[in-house]
Amino acid sequence: MKKLILIISVVTFFSCNQTKKNEYSKKNTEKAVTEKTVNYEGKKLLETNCFVCHNAKTPHNERIAPPMIAIKAHYINKNTSEEEFTKNFVTFVLKPSNENAKMHGAVKRFGLMPYQKFNESDLKKIANYIYNYQIEEPSWFKEHWQSKQGKDYINSGKKISANQVDESAEEIGLKYAMETKKTLGKNLMGAIQKKGTLYALQFCNEKAYKLTDSMATKYNATIKRVSDKPRNPNNTANKEELEIINQYKKIISDNKTIKPITKQIEGRTKFYYPIITNNMCLQCHGTPNKQIKIETLKELANLYPTDQAKGYDINQVRGIWSISFKK
Repeated sequence: MKKLILIISVVTFFSCNQTKKNEYSKKNTEKAVTEKTVNYEGKKLLETNCFVCHNAKTPHNERIAPPMIAIKAHYINKNTSEEEFTKNFVTFVLKPSNENAKMHGAVKRFGLMPYQKFNESDLKKIANYIYNYQIEEPSWFKEHWQSKQGKDYINSGKKISANQVDESAEEIGLKYAMETKKTLGKNLMGAIQKKGTLYALQFCNEKAYKLTDSMATKYNATIKRVSDKPRNPNNTANKEELEIINQYKKIISDNKTIKPITKQIEGRTKFYYPIITNNMCLQCHGTPNKQIKIETLKELANLYPTDQAKGYDINQVRGIWSISFKK
C-alpha cells in the first residue's frame, strides 16, 4: 500500500510539473506570437503611413523628407528607453511643431511635417517596431551620418523578413495603393517644394495618370483613384464605389479604425481604401480664398472646368483607391 501511495505521489508530482511546464511554454508561445504580430503590424503601418515621404529607397536628390533611419538615429541613443522614444515620436507626429522637432536641419531643408490625422495606438505600434527592429538604410546614410555627427548611430534589433508572414489580399491591395501613392506623392510634393502649387497642378494634370498607369502595369492590376466630388470627370466614382466612399465617411466620423475593404468577384480581388486629406492637400482642395489662393483657383478653373474637388478640411475622405487584381 505504501509503495502504491509513493508511485501515485511521484506520478502526480511529475504530472503537475509537466502541466506547469506546458502552461509556461504555452504562455511564452502566446507572448511570442503576440509580440511578432504587433511588430509585424508596426512594420506594415510604418510602410503604409510613413514611406510615401520617408522611404529609404527614394534617391537622395528626389527626397522630400529624411529616411526613417535618420529619424531613428536622431531620436534613439544608448540611454534612450522605449518609453521615452515612443513618447517623443508620438508627440511630434500627432502635433508637428518646431518646438517638438528634434531634426531642425531636416525641417529647414524639407519644411515642417504637415499635420495628418493618425491613430495614437497605430503610432505606438510603429514606434515599437522602429525601436526593437532593424529598419532599412539607404546605402549613403552611414557615411553621411558619420561625416555630420562624428559618431555611430543605433539600428540594432531583429529583422522581419518579407516572407515571414503570407500576404493577404488586403495587404497586397494596400501595397499596390501605397506604392502608387508613394510614387505620386513624392513627385507631387517635390513639385510643390521646388516650384510651388501652380507647378504641382500642371504635374497632376499631365503626369498623374501616366504614373498611375505605370504602377498598374508593374503590378498587373487595375488601379484607379475615384471620388464623389471629382476634379477630373474621369475620376468619377460608380455606384458601388460611391457606397464604399460613404462607408468610409461614416468610419471617419465615428472615429473608428480604417481598414481595407475587399470583395472576391469572378476570381479577382476588388480592393478599396480611402484617400484622406491632410493640410498639404488643402492648398488645392481646401476652401477657396482661404486655403486655396486666388492664382491657384484661376489655374484650377483653366485646367478643370468642371472641378468639384474643393471645400475639404483635414481628415476627410476625398475619394478612394479602387484596385482590381488576381488573387
